[in-house]
Amino acid sequence: MSVTRMWLVLALVALLGTGGAFYVSAGRADGPVIDIVQPTRLVGRASTFEATVEAPEGNLLSLDAVIEQGDLRLPLFSLDQLSDGDIRQDAANRVRVTRHFDRRSHPQLVAGEARIVVSASRPVLFGLRESTAVAETAVEVRLNPPRLQIVSTFHYINHGGSEVAVYRVTPPDAESGVRVGDRHYPGYPAAGAGVGGDDSLRIAFFALSHDQDLTTRIDLYARDPAGNEGDASFDYRTFPTEYRRSRISISEGFLRRVVPAIVARAPELADEDIGDDVSVAELVDIYLFINGRLRESNRATVAALAEETSTQLQWDGPFRQLVNSQVESGFADHRTYLHDGDEIDHQVHLGFDLASTANAPVLAANSGTVVYANFLGIYGNCVILDHGMGLQTLYAHLSSIDVSRGDVVSRDEQLGLSGRTGLAGGDHLHFATLLQGRPVTPVEWLDSHWIEDRILRKLGEAQATTAP
Repeated sequence: MSVTRMWLVLALVALLGTGGAFYVSAGRADGPVIDIVQPTRLVGRASTFEATVEAPEGNLLSLDAVIEQGDLRLPLFSLDQLSDGDIRQDAANRVRVTRHFDRRSHPQLVAGEARIVVSASRPVLFGLRESTAVAETAVEVRLNPPRLQIVSTFHYINHGGSEVAVYRVTPPDAESGVRVGDRHYPGYPAAGAGVGGDDSLRIAFFALSHDQDLTTRIDLYARDPAGNEGDASFDYRTFPTEYRRSRISISEGFLRRVVPAIVARAPELADEDIGDDVSVAELVDIYLFINGRLRESNRATVAALAEETSTQLQWDGPFRQLVNSQVESGFADHRTYLHDGDEIDHQVHLGFDLASTANAPVLAANSGTVVYANFLGIYGNCVILDHGMGLQTLYAHLSSIDVSRGDVVSRDEQLGLSGRTGLAGGDHLHFATLLQGRPVTPVEWLDSHWIEDRILRKLGEAQATTAP
């Protein structure tokens, strides 16, 4: 063999060896990156499978997802069966797949342990080979809806008023409460009210709001972490309430005192520039914004504070009205506002206006935790106390504030002094009671007989049912 031919043979062998090494190495390349988004813990009667898969340029040869239970291997998604799910480009190198499945699509599933398995492959070495990756997660299949059982009796609800329901929910990790029309009032573990011995026992304070119909449906609801839902009815009676109507004249002096002060401190009015020569017409326009849009914004701020409520009852006994005060305006009074004899606005007053002496000490109506202590638009200087399990009280128009957010206060502890900040015509306290951020009449919470019959009796009866 000539030297030239020998070198050619050696070069060919080396080339083949290098190519083989590349071929073997390509087979060990990383496969697609798979992330199972959901489900990660529980599968219910109706669930959603979702996963993301990353590969260069999103190029995949195969993608399959199944749910395995014992010997069963049930498909969730496949590139070969796109009609059973959805796939979309989530980023340059990532796709997202989703599939809704339920008892009809997967009737073979039974309650118990299962696992989600996702496999995917991508081309490597110019498509001559492929690299595969597998991801899996263990799940629990739950197919039974939560069970609810009312424990308390005699639920009497005044229009605009409050009530409480004591009930059991199984499984205990289900989110539950009382549903009043489209409004939800969460239940809290009864242990937070000193009623122990039963993890399934819940307490839910709820209301039939002033703006809901007397025939509004009221029932118990539950949704477990797997998405299974259940409900249950219970006996209750609703009673009508008469609401007053009043007409309030807005003077130029009131506008010039109130409007600039609110504009100076309300972020929603930061673009307004009010000088001493501002016209009455301009003041009326801004007032209407304050009495409407800003009022809605302030109420939304108040409602959001319900998320900070404690799971523990912090109050004890009836709430106390401002000392030596008289109720000037009642709950849910329907107000018509006039300027120069013309009707300019309509609003509903959702609290008590309590008149006393100027700069009267404003005391906590009951023990609680300060969740707000600052200026708040129409409410002026405002303090909000949380009393636990969704119940809060609001103290508005203060001339000064003596507490800070996070302070724990006792009944009769001073919160500040009464005043006329915000939309206040004169020195007084606007006092409101709230359930899950929604105003309810304060009169019930000030009544010791109502507290005893509507709440304490039910808690005592619930405690008796859990006694050994």
